[in-house]
Amino acid sequence: MSENIFRILAAVILVSGIGISSYFRRKADRETGEKVSRKADGNVLMTIIRIGGLILWLSPFVYLLNPAWLSWSKIGLPEAVRWLGVGIGALCVIGIHWLFSSIGSGITPTSATRREHKLVTNGIYRWVRHPLYTIGSSLFISFGMMADNWFIAALGILAFIVMAIRTPKEEANLIEKFGDEYRKYMNRTGRFLPKLFRPEANGRRKQPQQDSFQQRSKL
Repeated sequence: MSENIFRILAAVILVSGIGISSYFRRKADRETGEKVSRKADGNVLMTIIRIGGLILWLSPFVYLLNPAWLSWSKIGLPEAVRWLGVGIGALCVIGIHWLFSSIGSGITPTSATRREHKLVTNGIYRWVRHPLYTIGSSLFISFGMMADNWFIAALGILAFIVMAIRTPKEEANLIEKFGDEYRKYMNRTGRFLPKLFRPEANGRRKQPQQDSFQQRSKL
């Protein structure tokens, strides 16, 4: 199949993701009237994020402009795997809209929180505390699959690692702001993926057993 088909689909997915992100981020700044400082993560980490982010975002555009420029990192994937990348990318775009519409004005470019930030536990945040990092890295891995390029996919993995390093500081800020409410939220949700076993669910399963034992004792 023509390489141009995958380039067109990758372009649609990339532009859609950027468009959704930009819209909700600008909306959050406009609604709160607050510009969150990008210095909250410290100079070293922020520099790494900026340089890495620039390379990360440029790589798909390089592929879209001229795949030959990235031919040195071509893998030779089966066409079915590249189509799987298209499917994953499309799901990521849906996930991006879901998470941004869930968090609303609480979105920030750093680990800092807004002054009037409220703890969001609805939508996708009902199960995962940091879905943006999971979905964002998955999006770039899907670009690597579509482009048949290990370099783009590797950048997505590295981006996830950097965000994972930053996450404890972000959660420390949220604990400082919300206290036990956030600790309870952490206990019932996964950091990057949903928890397989949620504490309250286990509690609900055990209750009937306790009631049955009490009934047998009375008999």
